[in-house]
Amino acid sequence: MTGNFNIRDRDWDPEYLFHLIHNDLLLDIVDAFDLSFSYSTNPIPTRYLNNNNDLNSVINLMFLRSNSLELDNYLILSDLQYMSDYTSLVVDIYISEEFMQDDKCTIIKNSKDEIKFILISEENIKKINTLHLTNKELLEFTVQEFARISNHMWQKHLKQVKITKQFKDW
Repeated sequence: MTGNFNIRDRDWDPEYLFHLIHNDLLLDIVDAFDLSFSYSTNPIPTRYLNNNNDLNSVINLMFLRSNSLELDNYLILSDLQYMSDYTSLVVDIYISEEFMQDDKCTIIKNSKDEIKFILISEENIKKINTLHLTNKELLEFTVQEFARISNHMWQKHLKQVKITKQFKDW
């Protein structure tokens, strides 16, 4: 969260000697969003006044995600001030590359292969003789055998499908 908060305070402006209640209210709001005050890597004023009687100030602030190692400070670009009396605040947000699998193996929904797979699976379930399952070892063997046959049938009927941004069936 960044912007011109129009709140001078000694917490972020070393030239200002006072602490105001507005600062506490702002920090309560910031805390509610799990943000925290971010420090500039170059602590300089963010507002430059044309009036020589007033001091430049720090009223443009940035609040970033609390306890973040990636987002912990920002840069004040005073050289981009141009026609405004305010400076720009810049934060680098690093976006790491994310591996996205671009294909997957599946049995296509409502296809002939899906129908065959379901029919053969039903037949294999019906063939299981449960009368001889009298101990844990026989049960484990039967389950493993069913899994092996099911996996074989799955491999026989699956297709490799390319994943795209518009992968969802319309």
